[in-house]
Amino acid sequence: MNIGIIGAGHIGGTTAKLFVDAGHDVAISNSRGPETLRDLVAELGPKARAVTPEEAARFGEVVLLAIPLKDYTTLPVDELRGKIVIDAMNYYPNRDGRYESIDSGRSTSSELVASHLGGARVVKAFNTIWFEHLKTKGNKNAPIDQRRVIFVSGDDAEAKGVVARLIEEIGFGPYDLGSLRDSAEQQPDADVYNKDITVAAARAIAPR
Repeated sequence: MNIGIIGAGHIGGTTAKLFVDAGHDVAISNSRGPETLRDLVAELGPKARAVTPEEAARFGEVVLLAIPLKDYTTLPVDELRGKIVIDAMNYYPNRDGRYESIDSGRSTSSELVASHLGGARVVKAFNTIWFEHLKTKGNKNAPIDQRRVIFVSGDDAEAKGVVARLIEEIGFGPYDLGSLRDSAEQQPDADVYNKDITVAAARAIAPR
């Protein structure tokens, strides 16, 4: 599968390696230009390339967003239309500023992003796991229930299924929390946020 990544920080860079190691082709981008990613791409090997955000969006059948939420309006809307888009972003008011719609509960951050990206198939995932755990906690040999959990929310069942399979391919266990509205349960300070638990344990704190 072709996977685009917009944002080359801790989560973007780590998922790029995991996806390449699982056999996927990756195009990764950041706000500073492809030339600044030369060392990362060299480390990732021939299945990775450095591109612009627009090119990453065009390249990916699935596109992962790993930039600060405050920058979501810079995303390439036209290129992401119709794509499965993984929202790995988190709302941190001290960094991002205040969003009244999120603070009041009228919208989740992922609903805000989905509204901006009209036509994109947005799935919330990879936002509740520390990047060091993402690097080290995957276990492709363990049964799904015994793997470190990665939570998933979204309104498109088929898109969630694709994301869940990617999560399994890199050695983690997906756990579906429900709709994008339910992705509020994945936000910082929520019960499941940054919890180092298995899929089986997740059922006890986030029953479906």
